[in-house]
Amino acid sequence: MNDPTQTRRPIRDLPDDLISQIAAGEVVERPASVVRELVDNALDAGATQITLRLLAGGVRLILVEDDGLGIPREELSIALRRHATSKIASLQDLEAVGTMGFRGEALAAINSIADMSLLSRTGDSEHAWQLDGRTGELKPAARNRGTSVEVRELFYATPARRKFLKTDATELAHCIEAVRRHALVRPDVGFAIWHEGKLVEQWRACSAGSAQEAHDQRLADVLGSDFVTQSVIVNYESSARRADGLPALRVWGRAGIPDAARSRADQQFAYVNGRYVRDKVLTHAARSAYEDVLHGHRQPVYALYVEMDPARVDVNVHPTKIEVRFRDSREVHQAVRHGTENALATPRSSLPGHTNSAENTAENQNHASQGSFSDENRPVAAYSWAQPAINFGAPRNHGVSDFEAMWPSPNPSTVHPEPFGATQDRPVQGSGAPYAPTGAGQMVNTDLPPGDWPLGRAIAQLQGIYVLAENTQGLVIVDMHAAHERIVYERLKTQMDSSSGTGIASQPLLIPATFAASPQEVATAESSAETLATLGLEIAPFSPKTLAVRAVPTSLAQGDAVELARSVLAELAQHDASTVIQRAQNELLSTMACHGAVRANRKLTIDEMNGLLRQMEATERSDQCNHGRPTWRQVSIKELDALFLRGR
Repeated sequence: MNDPTQTRRPIRDLPDDLISQIAAGEVVERPASVVRELVDNALDAGATQITLRLLAGGVRLILVEDDGLGIPREELSIALRRHATSKIASLQDLEAVGTMGFRGEALAAINSIADMSLLSRTGDSEHAWQLDGRTGELKPAARNRGTSVEVRELFYATPARRKFLKTDATELAHCIEAVRRHALVRPDVGFAIWHEGKLVEQWRACSAGSAQEAHDQRLADVLGSDFVTQSVIVNYESSARRADGLPALRVWGRAGIPDAARSRADQQFAYVNGRYVRDKVLTHAARSAYEDVLHGHRQPVYALYVEMDPARVDVNVHPTKIEVRFRDSREVHQAVRHGTENALATPRSSLPGHTNSAENTAENQNHASQGSFSDENRPVAAYSWAQPAINFGAPRNHGVSDFEAMWPSPNPSTVHPEPFGATQDRPVQGSGAPYAPTGAGQMVNTDLPPGDWPLGRAIAQLQGIYVLAENTQGLVIVDMHAAHERIVYERLKTQMDSSSGTGIASQPLLIPATFAASPQEVATAESSAETLATLGLEIAPFSPKTLAVRAVPTSLAQGDAVELARSVLAELAQHDASTVIQRAQNELLSTMACHGAVRANRKLTIDEMNGLLRQMEATERSDQCNHGRPTWRQVSIKELDALFLRGR
């Protein structure tokens, strides 16, 4: 209720100090925010060594020292003014920002809530100059070339903000994380962090070797050597080119193998043109690449770098520059997803010097893009029997019993050995598509040394569940159902892709299921009718605010039609239609493959076990089953010796 005694307040300009303090509320959340802004400026100044000194987690003191170009004496006082910057000078510069900072707010905002001083020297200056941010006094000082920014008693001018800070240990952890994010993208720069006079973190500049080697070394230094050994190289370039000849879009970095997934998303780093960002498009794209290989709610680990024309990404959408907006987010999403998927697709067993923990992955990624065996690692001989293809064009539905015929036992009298390469281009029986890898149920010549095969030679079956094999590194243990499930799944996906493209079979509903729909759901249903039909769904407007589900996929006929329709419409509204179609198809094929795979307690012959191992080596993503569980493990001779105390 309005108060009749209330008087009207006049509109007036705010004082500059209050304006800066309001801006500080957006830019400076905690000491780590100050650290991030100051390190940004140091990198823009061309620094090769940055040192951070803290007291009380950064609350009492933040000192950032660099060896960059420095600030001339006449520009020191200007640097503390609001919206004063050397990064941009026009709207064209703002639309194509290529530096870490550009807003010109950070120093003024920090100076308004803390006791701040600047000490800087350029290369042609006789000595350094120090500026007191509170009084504006400028005096000569001693320093090498570079800049030191000292911030004391953070939030002393706004005591209420200081009450929201956490413990010194927590604030220190956030400051270290801020520097770590910079360190991961700039291996050519050295970083050192001191707290209470003690060195807590140091990452030396990595300048030797190629750019990839330098980044791998920095990743190992910052995240641990396990991150590099348990990850694969991502390198994707779009076919389009910029005017300068560079790819219009490039995604590179490292993606952790599924076995390296964690319970928390604390090792997911995404960068756009050298800037760390938290972006839903990049996060969803990276997560999508792991859909087929990650178990449960585990979180993947990755460090991905996106390089593109600065004019095609807007970094001026958030005060702290932590968020960006892409001109074509769909293109970026597809690039990140496909680049990561392709890197994860090659089974690690097909790489020379493999282990179950991907220990030699970094050296072997040159083989990943080939997707096949090199001549020296190609199995020498194989037999010609292969699994017949499923006829997806058959009018009837596939029952579970139909999958028992997927891997029939071959008649040994009709099997004849032939060179491995002779089977590579043979079409599958009953299929018009070329047959790429050798069938998983084939007979294999076992009169070969185990070193000729990455997963070795089968020696036994354990409890009807596991296949034991011997290779040059020791013992290989394979979950035969999980491995066969992945092989069948990848085969079904290949056959689906090479089919006529009629989509998923649908079943009309006797009584259409209607539901109240939002305007966005109605618009999506009308604009995506063809996509929905490919998914086996028929969703039509029943009234201006109601949709009717008239058909659903045959295999989901017993499910909740309305819930299915809502989830698919939500996916189509947010993501690319082809992504939604592929995900729905893969879920159906995964269920089919699970039923079609060889079951536990089925006795396999040595030849059948070897056939399974050979197909695993040639099947994409064969390191995990459809549900993300591992399909095989390596037990080295060293580990076996330790079990029996050999050599002690």
